[in-house]
Amino acid sequence: MRRATQKLWKSESGSVAPIVAISLFALIGAAGIGFDYSRLVGMHTELQDAADHAALAAAAQLDGKTGAQTRAKAAAKTLITNLALFANDGGNRSVSVSDANILFYQDKAKTTLSTSDANSYFVQVTVDTKQARYALTPVVAAFTSGSINAKAFAGVASGICKVPPVMICNPQETATTKTFDATGLIGAGLNLVSVGNGNGGWSPGNFGYLNTHSGSNGAQGLREGLGWLTPAGDCLPQTGVDTKPGASVSVTDALNTRFDIYDSGQSCPSGGTCPPSANTVKDLVKKNGNGNNSCTLGNNGWQEASNPYLPTSATTPLTSAQMPSAIGYPRDMCHAISANGSCASGRIGDGLWDRNAYFYVNYGSGFDWRTAMTTAGYNPNTVTRYQVYTWELTNAASRINTPRAVGGGTTAYGAPICWSGTPSGGITPGGNNVDRRRISAAIVNCQQNSVNGSSTNVPVVKWVELFLVEPSANRTRTSAGDIYVEVIGETNSGSAGGTAGQVVRKDVPYLIE
Repeated sequence: MRRATQKLWKSESGSVAPIVAISLFALIGAAGIGFDYSRLVGMHTELQDAADHAALAAAAQLDGKTGAQTRAKAAAKTLITNLALFANDGGNRSVSVSDANILFYQDKAKTTLSTSDANSYFVQVTVDTKQARYALTPVVAAFTSGSINAKAFAGVASGICKVPPVMICNPQETATTKTFDATGLIGAGLNLVSVGNGNGGWSPGNFGYLNTHSGSNGAQGLREGLGWLTPAGDCLPQTGVDTKPGASVSVTDALNTRFDIYDSGQSCPSGGTCPPSANTVKDLVKKNGNGNNSCTLGNNGWQEASNPYLPTSATTPLTSAQMPSAIGYPRDMCHAISANGSCASGRIGDGLWDRNAYFYVNYGSGFDWRTAMTTAGYNPNTVTRYQVYTWELTNAASRINTPRAVGGGTTAYGAPICWSGTPSGGITPGGNNVDRRRISAAIVNCQQNSVNGSSTNVPVVKWVELFLVEPSANRTRTSAGDIYVEVIGETNSGSAGGTAGQVVRKDVPYLIE
């Protein structure tokens, strides 16, 4: 008995048991911390995923239209159902978002909150808090994870597709004004000067080109973008664009194809088609005959009428005794009275154009154009050139599509005479047909961003729709570098002005943080 007791006393075979017993609490605590920490990380991942999806859903609604914020909040809260499977705080596992946790901003830096639907460009979504009750960590006196949430910040990247690569230096830009009032300028003429070569800075009212990062190089690529029925190149980002050098008279010749003018070897590059609009009314007349140069600009083709429209007053329309022999949609009178014009806002006109002269010359003195415009729903005192153009397209029987001799062996036309492709009468806009006398252009602040012929990532102030008033040509008071347009309005989301295929705007929401 004594020997057995002594043997047991001296035995070391169970000496580890006390150590295990003493460390058991620490081992359980460590395992519990690891297990519950993994639950904590999993729950945070679930909440962050929910915040990301909610922010993207909200950003997709930020189109600048009325109700954008309301739709964004609804999308963030209800469009996507998210669950926090690792949360077990006694409530349901749905991840919710309250209105107070959805904030709209005007800028990516989150320095200025939005004040309206129109300037809500970015959204921050913070999901409501959740807790995880620990399973094993209470051994070390910790019972819950505390309140955990997540937030995400998103915006919308937009692209304008299927448009000519055109940009305009904001004609309203000053040291203090950086916006462009497209709505307030509807119907006003813009007198633009084509630029694009060299590294010199561009000034307000300059007309330049954008890089679509595909197609041919230099002037050839620009002619493709401006002349082809389907412009070459990628979608242009709505937020930041790259300018492209290579401007020359041969480039603006491509725009002239929309007026049924085809300068040999310059106007329409091979690989695409350059049909005119079905309504090509313009102030240029065509030399009679079908010689090699009969459809080009020059003495044997399209040229200024012998008695052109040359007003002497910026406010008083011409009298019947002063009427020209041919007239297209004329410039605002303040731009037309001289080479440089006298408009109070410089390159921006006042929308006052000689409507009576246009109808008198093209329709005859007996045509009651005021009644015609009133019947069409337009105010005859303020009807725009673009509205008259569309009225003429709709009322083909009344349109000036019958050739009219104007003297000097020349003829005025209101419909295509040089185009020999399909459709034979040119492009009538509507349905899937684009309007060949309408272009979309990016308005950029050239002075603020020191824009020149090779600038990159230039912010776009606004995309606008423009009506091509006249072809680019040397005249008594214009040069081949002049481009005259009328403001139609801001480019809409989707198709422009209801003409399918005219402009495609693609909006893609993206996460910023």
